[in-house]
Amino acid sequence: MNSDGSDSQKKKPPEDRSGGPRLPDLKPFKDWKFSLVYVLILVAGMSLFNYAFMKKVNPTVDFSEFKAKIASGEIKRVELTDSYFTGYTAAKREAAGRGGLRTFPAPPREPVYRTVPINDPEIIRLMDEKRVSYYAASREGNMLLNILFSWVLPIGVLFLIWRFILKRLRNMGGNVLSVGQNRAVIVAEGDIATRFNDVAGVDEAKDELVEVVDFLRNPRKYTDIGGKIPKGVLLVGPPGTGKTLLARAVAGEAGVSFFRMSGADFVEMFVGVGAARVRDLFKQARDKAPCIIFIDELDAIGKSRMNSAASGNDEREQTLNQLLVEMDGFDAAGGLIVLGATNRPDVLDPALLRPGRFDRQVLVDRPDLKGREAILHIHTRAVKLSGGVRLDAVARITSGFSGADLANIVNEAALLAVRSGRKAVEQQDFSEAIEKIVAGLQKKTRVIPPEERRLTAYHEAGHALVAAFTPHADPVQKISIIPRGVSLGYTIQMPVEDRYTITRSYLLGKIAMLLGGRAAEEMVSGEYSTGAANDLTKATDIARKMITDYGMSDRFRNVALTSRGAGADRQEPLFQREYAESTQQYVDEEIARILEEEYGRTKVMLEQRRNMLDQVAQALLDKETLDEREFKAITAQPAPGDSGASCGGRVSGAGIA
Repeated sequence: MNSDGSDSQKKKPPEDRSGGPRLPDLKPFKDWKFSLVYVLILVAGMSLFNYAFMKKVNPTVDFSEFKAKIASGEIKRVELTDSYFTGYTAAKREAAGRGGLRTFPAPPREPVYRTVPINDPEIIRLMDEKRVSYYAASREGNMLLNILFSWVLPIGVLFLIWRFILKRLRNMGGNVLSVGQNRAVIVAEGDIATRFNDVAGVDEAKDELVEVVDFLRNPRKYTDIGGKIPKGVLLVGPPGTGKTLLARAVAGEAGVSFFRMSGADFVEMFVGVGAARVRDLFKQARDKAPCIIFIDELDAIGKSRMNSAASGNDEREQTLNQLLVEMDGFDAAGGLIVLGATNRPDVLDPALLRPGRFDRQVLVDRPDLKGREAILHIHTRAVKLSGGVRLDAVARITSGFSGADLANIVNEAALLAVRSGRKAVEQQDFSEAIEKIVAGLQKKTRVIPPEERRLTAYHEAGHALVAAFTPHADPVQKISIIPRGVSLGYTIQMPVEDRYTITRSYLLGKIAMLLGGRAAEEMVSGEYSTGAANDLTKATDIARKMITDYGMSDRFRNVALTSRGAGADRQEPLFQREYAESTQQYVDEEIARILEEEYGRTKVMLEQRRNMLDQVAQALLDKETLDEREFKAITAQPAPGDSGASCGGRVSGAGIA
């Protein structure tokens, strides 16, 4: 039924995935592969027939050898033509027919000889002497067949194929060559099963979109009072946080059609194709209103035109211009709403974000602790869980994970349970799934030399002890020296709560924890190893951001030396230095000073707890893995001379070192 209660929509022709009317007859083009193979076989057959008809049946011999065969009596019959003399070793047979005796050559079971004719009068005399029958044959018929099969028939076949293609193109109205048709995936109303109950962890974003759903259901409630619903809503957030899922939930709750298209689908190598697809998309959407247009990865076509003034991309800019015109050319009262999604709002053109186009920006951020637990409950609806599974503990250890990451964890846990032969998923399956995703696959067959295994145990023990005795640091949940991925061991910290702001002491404590592994190695072996390469990279990056991004240096206090992109994940790399060479020298020296100071504090902390370090390392060598309870049992013993001093910092967030 249509919005006006009529049933006229049933009389419309069925629609394809591109949104336009289905072409009247696509059957001939569905069999294009068969037709192409048929044509190729036909041409190959004609070529083989032509080659077989005109090829040389027998190789030629020298004229002197041909005369010798006649003189010896081997050749019984000779066929004379302008091109060849052909000698047959068998005579003709005679058979009775309706018209009397009929003569025809016998099958050439014996060898047949062919030679190039030479003006030699003695050849006739020699054949008369040896009683060899000879006769002349004309090749005019072969020439005609050669012309027929080599020229006339192929040209005729190509002409018929061309006529067939032109006829089908006329019947299809030329749509087969229409590259400007949009490629949106259309989901009809009622076919979307996603609802707001299937989305969790983004309650604020759902509250913003409930208004859009209410407008699509009851538009007059807003128009009667004079209110206007936003034409466009931009969903901003890191990858995997559920922007597309939210858009589908809006369409499912409102019960309207849903046009989904990626920003990259508009751009082609031909200038003007993207603009044509934008026009076609909005034309079809207006015909199906009320509906939702969802453009994923909007930054593919919506990048700022000012930043690309030098290089420029005519196709992308024309597509963006057409999108701006189309969003200005419709009234939201008609029930057409545009939803966009991007994780790079900083690169979008200002004209696209102004009121009247994308009026509202909705942040779809990574979920907090309660949100992660709610997401896990949604993804475990169809999963058989044992009674001992605690999803709140899984949510606590997955700080910073997106909704897609949590869905992957649930799936990996189910697969691990099946692999182990269990009928339900247990808590250990979730723990193993998290370690597998974060640290990599477990290398069960890797053989580690005893000395490297000992250094790895002290390395991880150093990480754990520094984290345990750093004030307000996240508690250590697990320590292991079982190789995973490229690492020989790992230490997992479980945050007590989510943190949204980080102080300088937190960052310094995190640097100290990262340097704890190398400090422990130096205390045991007296030298450095490459096992701390990843730790040094992370520590150096933290120190650099403290100076250049956070304004935490003595000389450039409260000064940001860089202007990184403001993307949703805040992880954009910096490719251009925006300060002087002398400032760069200061940054390098300050980074080295911070790391050296924290390394010295870390060594002092571990030297004061050397006995505890040895106990943790030995326990790792014996058991390979220590959980939180076993580690706390060792660290609960007071260290000699321990006055409660620490490295002067705290570690923020969950992590694996």
